[in-house]
Amino acid sequence: MSDEEDIVLSELNDDELVEQMFDDLYDGLKEEIEEGVNILLERGWTPYDILTKALVGGMTIVGHDFRDGILFVPEVLLAANAMKGGMTILKPLLVETGAPRVGKMVIGTVKGDIHDIGKNLVSMMMEGAGFEVVDLGINNPVENYLEALENEQPDILGMSALLTTTMPYMKVVIDTLIEQGLREDYIVLVGGAPLNEEFGKAIGADAYCRDAAVAVETAKEFVSRKHNQLAG
Repeated sequence: MSDEEDIVLSELNDDELVEQMFDDLYDGLKEEIEEGVNILLERGWTPYDILTKALVGGMTIVGHDFRDGILFVPEVLLAANAMKGGMTILKPLLVETGAPRVGKMVIGTVKGDIHDIGKNLVSMMMEGAGFEVVDLGINNPVENYLEALENEQPDILGMSALLTTTMPYMKVVIDTLIEQGLREDYIVLVGGAPLNEEFGKAIGADAYCRDAAVAVETAKEFVSRKHNQLAG
């Protein structure tokens, strides 16, 4: 055992504890994150402050290092899983306190496509950034998206495809939204390995997101723009 492994979280002051939680998130240590969240709650931190300062703060570092190729998918999934542990404790408390939410996203892989690692990563990173995420899973026909949009009233619709053969289905969904006069109500983000920016533009999406870290940054940008327009 090295000294480092003997850190007692409850003996750290608030700033040290948050720093340590950044490290624990980065290392995907779920139990430590849950413990850290509970200690901060006991110390009178609001659930919203714990979410934004400790968890989102830590996931932001993970996101940057993932984008820059320092961390890879397995590590990010571990970090996101640790984040989920903390979120499980905070979610009911956030609802009770009516904490402001960043935004809401419905996401799903399109019809004919059963790939979900990229989508799951986006879901986790979006939750890590404080978004509420409704994940429709894989193989979604247009009806699934429409029903979810109606029921959930999200800010964002996210679609993912990993096969060149299923990519065009994204256009089917967007065209249906246009036909029904709903296109302007949602920010549509698309992603997946075979896509690129030109494709995103061609099918009428608001943006193509290269990876989960970009998806989070893009989502934040669009949602804050939307809120400013509504407030303006």
